[in-house]
Amino acid sequence: MTLRLGLVAGEPSGDLIASKVLAGIKETIPDIVTEGIGGPHLESQGMNILHPMHALSVFGYVDALKRLPTLYRVFQNVKKRWLNNPPSVFLGVDAPDFNLRLEKSLKESGIPTVHFVGPSIWAWRYERINMIRESVSHMLVLFPFEEAIYQKENIPVTFVGHPLADAIPIVPDRMAARARLNIDPSARVLAILPGSRSSEIQLMAPRFLSAAQLLLKRDPKLICIVPMVNALRESEFKSILSKFPVENLRCLTKVDSTNDRPIAWDVLEASDAALVASGTATLETALFKRPMVISYVLSPWMKRLMAWKSGQEKPYLPWVGLPNVLARDFIVPELLQDDATPENLSLEVWSMLTDDVRISRIVTKFSDIHHSLRCNTPERATRAILQVIHDKTR
Repeated sequence: MTLRLGLVAGEPSGDLIASKVLAGIKETIPDIVTEGIGGPHLESQGMNILHPMHALSVFGYVDALKRLPTLYRVFQNVKKRWLNNPPSVFLGVDAPDFNLRLEKSLKESGIPTVHFVGPSIWAWRYERINMIRESVSHMLVLFPFEEAIYQKENIPVTFVGHPLADAIPIVPDRMAARARLNIDPSARVLAILPGSRSSEIQLMAPRFLSAAQLLLKRDPKLICIVPMVNALRESEFKSILSKFPVENLRCLTKVDSTNDRPIAWDVLEASDAALVASGTATLETALFKRPMVISYVLSPWMKRLMAWKSGQEKPYLPWVGLPNVLARDFIVPELLQDDATPENLSLEVWSMLTDDVRISRIVTKFSDIHHSLRCNTPERATRAILQVIHDKTR
């Protein structure tokens, strides 16, 4: 009997890691037939792409509302297809609003469902655990503390580590990165990451650039490097930069489409410290062992919308940045909302650049985090999925 895998990955990062998992599954089951929603990496592994992954890509609540008719059509299409012709197992990668609803329908019809990358129930909307229990046969989680949450709730779970921890070197090579970016080996370098969404750049860039202006008064030779995810975001950032000019600032956008390595990785590897908008970039910064200041600002409208959707005014945990969440401690400063003033940001960044004792302590903590997450994620995930298939077919 030919085994069939249904798979939905709606983001580039999910497409990449899912392709590595699929490659591992094919080593054990070479003739497995895979179809679903994904991108070029999954397609290169022989997956039949029913819909491209950008069909699920939405940026914020407003975009989601605009795309709702398209999302609904795609959802109904794959749901009907798999209910009529059930796969041996379904793998949903992230995209919880889409995948959990799909998984619920599939699981109710007897199809085993595996969900990779758990929603942040430890920070917002813990009641989603009930939806997860109804929808998911087996959870694959990125962080060690998540495993205990699902075990307590009697939901089958496997901690598989974080794929970024496998991809980023344990010991970064600052000089090699500076050579690639043509940066003076002896310079003091600050990476500035104001976010990848337009709304983030509009809110964070003025504060970050104003802080950089204050830092240049302390060290006129400081070099600031700003990686951008694409040309559109670069244009938006440069428009703000024209109003908050900073000397010695370079804005970089990836130009080599054949290289999977994000430009932000080169920038972080080359830097001495970073000023980062809260999100996955904070984990990347920690894995590169760079001291950082984490910041974030929500518009009043977005704060009201998040509070309405979640029923919470703030996260359950006292920390926002992933490095601090993982360490269960304020390893690095978090300056949020009204505290995210240029003056506060510049003071904390200066400490990240100059306080050797503090820097050493941070680097040690980040090294511990890196080792705890480096588990060969594709291999662990593959083993768990193969076990689910075995349990279904025996």
